[in-house]
Amino acid sequence: MLQVAAEESGGSHILLPPLAEIIVGTIAFGVILFVLAKFVFPRMEQMFQARVDAIEGGIKRAEAAQAEANELLEQYKAQLAEARTEAARIRDEARADAEGIRQDVLAKAREESDRIIAAGNEQLTAQRDAIVRELRSELGTLAVDLASKIVGEALADEARTRGTVERFIADLDTAGQR
Repeated sequence: MLQVAAEESGGSHILLPPLAEIIVGTIAFGVILFVLAKFVFPRMEQMFQARVDAIEGGIKRAEAAQAEANELLEQYKAQLAEARTEAARIRDEARADAEGIRQDVLAKAREESDRIIAAGNEQLTAQRDAIVRELRSELGTLAVDLASKIVGEALADEARTRGTVERFIADLDTAGQR
């Protein structure tokens, strides 16, 4: 059928181009292919490789940055834990110091209180002794005066008065102890 069509159209086939065009097209294709293979494809390959290297380098840098960030995060966590531990230790020491100070203050307050109580007791004892002496003296004087009125004679003699008073007081002491 192609032959029939080629004979009718004057010896050339409608679907087949002329031989000169095929030769010129093939030479032009070869030259373009040579130029592309010699100059364009290597340049494209270099650009492609540079792009791949940039991407892979970026990924490696990102991985390195991520690893460094993770390391810094771990350091931060360790420092934070250490700081918390140190803060707890300081807080415990402060509590212990405060407790020690409190105990010291309480001990000093007890000592001062005991000292004040002892001084008060001593003062009371001294006052009681002074009052007892004064009362004995007055009691002795009153007893001698009363005895002089009862007996009817003056017991003004100092030695007799003192002896009488001491006997009277001794009698009172023995009566008080019973």
